Amino acid sequence: MQGKLVIFSAPSGAGKTTIVQHLLRVFPDLEFSISACSRDIRRGETYGVDYYFLTIEEFKEKIANDEFAEWEEVYKDNFYGTLKSEIERIWRKEKHIIFDMDVVGGLNLKKQFGDKALAVFVMPPSIEHLEKRLKTRETETPESIARRMGKAEQELKTADKFDVIIHNDNLEKALEEAENIVGNFLKL
Repeated sequence: MQGKLVIFSAPSGAGKTTIVQHLLRVFPDLEFSISACSRDIRRGETYGVDYYFLTIEEFKEKIANDEFAEWEEVYKDNFYGTLKSEIERIWRKEKHIIFDMDVVGGLNLKKQFGDKALAVFVMPPSIEHLEKRLKTRETETPESIARRMGKAEQELKTADKFDVIIHNDNLEKALEEAENIVGNFLKL
């Protein structure tokens, strides 16, 4: 079976992970796509659960071997991507795939899979809200927060390229809206 792809993208701190985790509890026929990355593993993360953590050399080798459905160098020597084998793994289980990814990756997957994919942009209440959320996570340095904020400003400009925009200024409303949108897409 080739299932559908549900792609949630947003700047860091917009709430896309919270929404995706909620949808995974609501829709048993969805499975989370685990991305590959070349960054260091953070405290509390697990290989094969949060990400497939690869060295830069391993990542570049997989690029050369055309093993990614999409990939990008988000920051210098900081690669993220979706392995083709991950998509195939989930489809073999006869499930649809849900993604939690940055804007460029989300648009790349949408372009590649067309009508089989639903691309959802999660719009934060404000850029200041994003910065506050990143600071309260306590996983970021001041430098990484500044870098993410610069990237967020660019990402917000791409919202109109997505199929749907969910405004996350009220989490309960955003969750309900996401359920309705995804539920209708999966029924098509």
